[in-house]
Amino acid sequence: MALVTSKQMLLDAQKGGYAVGAFNVENMEMVKAVIAAAEELQAPVMLQTTPSTVKYGTLKTYQALVAAEAEKAGIPVCLHLDHGSSFELAVQAIQAGYTSVMIDGSHEDFEQNIALTKKVTEVAKACGVTVEAELGKVGGKEDDLEAEGDTNTDPAEAREFVERTGVDSLAIAIGTAHGFYADTPVLDKERVSEVKSLVSIPLVLHGASGLRDEDIRECVQRGMCKVNFATELRVAYTDAGKKLIAENPDMFDPKKLGGVGMEAVKELVKNRILVCGCDHKAK
Repeated sequence: MALVTSKQMLLDAQKGGYAVGAFNVENMEMVKAVIAAAEELQAPVMLQTTPSTVKYGTLKTYQALVAAEAEKAGIPVCLHLDHGSSFELAVQAIQAGYTSVMIDGSHEDFEQNIALTKKVTEVAKACGVTVEAELGKVGGKEDDLEAEGDTNTDPAEAREFVERTGVDSLAIAIGTAHGFYADTPVLDKERVSEVKSLVSIPLVLHGASGLRDEDIRECVQRGMCKVNFATELRVAYTDAGKKLIAENPDMFDPKKLGGVGMEAVKELVKNRILVCGCDHKAK
């Protein structure tokens, strides 16, 4: 089917008490793997690209790849700009055919974040595209942005932010970090419940790679409706290729590398879909 926005799939997740898996993709093989996994488990799915990924391949290239694969699938597929770094990039993604965009103003102060997010939301809604924003700072390194520490989201600020910007979903900081964890993360799961009690829109969990399954499940039970996975997919894809080359040093066919990479990503995505509880929720 044609690409859809994240609006209905996240509202359905919010109502149903599960989360939609959102997976960062880097190439055709990862696109095919994510959609194949979601189709096998009959799950709605979001595919995401970051600014550095679209710089590598262009917005139109990724839009064409995902749209072509989604057209063949019998499940809802959304193409999302992850961590949009500027108003200009968000608008370019909308023009290229992305059906959802994130504007990440979390590195700005509260008022500047509101102003930037509201500006993007006004344009996106006029085009029928959904918008995700971020409030608070998720630690670690995501794309070209790096945060030294975590500043967890203030629930009262979250309510004001949503009311003043009109965004469709909100990523909140609860102690997670982008990339893998050097130590066991200390998650403020109660904060998810606190924010949910004050905010009506779906909440988003960033930095889920490396979290324990039970931690993800509890965050979903408390109100997270979208869970992002990025680093672990890259590792699965790359490790599969490394293993193949180590076992077959004379191998030179890129398709064989892509094949093992796809299979590794597909199996990982299936696991994450089950953890999020969105299997058999496709509509």
